[in-house]
Amino acid sequence: MLAFERREKILNILYKEKKVHVGNLATEFNVTEETIRRDLEKLEKDGIVTRTYGGAVLNLHTNEDLPYQTRNTANIDEKRYIASKIDSLVLDGNTLMADASSTVFEALKELSSTKEGLTVLTNSVTALSEFTQTKMNIISTGGLLRKRSGSLVGSIAENTVQNYNVDAAIISCKGISLTHGITESNENESELKKQMIQQASKVILLVDHTKFNKIAFIKFIDMSKVDFLVTDKKPSEEWLAYLEQNNIEVIF
Repeated sequence: MLAFERREKILNILYKEKKVHVGNLATEFNVTEETIRRDLEKLEKDGIVTRTYGGAVLNLHTNEDLPYQTRNTANIDEKRYIASKIDSLVLDGNTLMADASSTVFEALKELSSTKEGLTVLTNSVTALSEFTQTKMNIISTGGLLRKRSGSLVGSIAENTVQNYNVDAAIISCKGISLTHGITESNENESELKKQMIQQASKVILLVDHTKFNKIAFIKFIDMSKVDFLVTDKKPSEEWLAYLEQNNIEVIF
């Protein structure tokens, strides 16, 4: 078993049990305790766990569905950098679907100032409010308002999305994993993003470096469904090899 595969399995245990013990993991994976300590050290550096005497506990914020304002201010410089890199992937006059993530919102801000004649279908209440004075044509999905996230979800939103075919879906997520794909913390958000992806000719995934090797509650799509991954730092060699194997172009 490769190191990243073992860490993914440790994460699965953590999401179920919320804590792990070095000795138990060493026995389960038939490796030394020192190997497990290195695994937990890596997970701690990624912000996923806090190491304790003899083990580690899951950082509960990893799976939290944070309020939009909190998400919008977190890693804002990284999000704006990612937004600046999306310009070459969108042409004047393109049709787009955009989720309600704060990273995608920054991308739409960038595109509103650099592109002409864009039509954007979105479930983001913030986008519907902020882009009324821009040149973009904005279409609302409608649906049930999730006040915490500032998004519209549910059957109405999904039915609206199914009525449109677009050039690109621009989405973000809570985490991406080599073994668990792309994950989210909320089921309604996940279902709508999945529908957006199905209606798009190409899929653009926007993730900052903190989303790599993270697993949230719900898997909604395999990495192989993504055409372009835009991030703020060069991914690890392990990730670069994986993305190349899956024909995903990486932009950073």
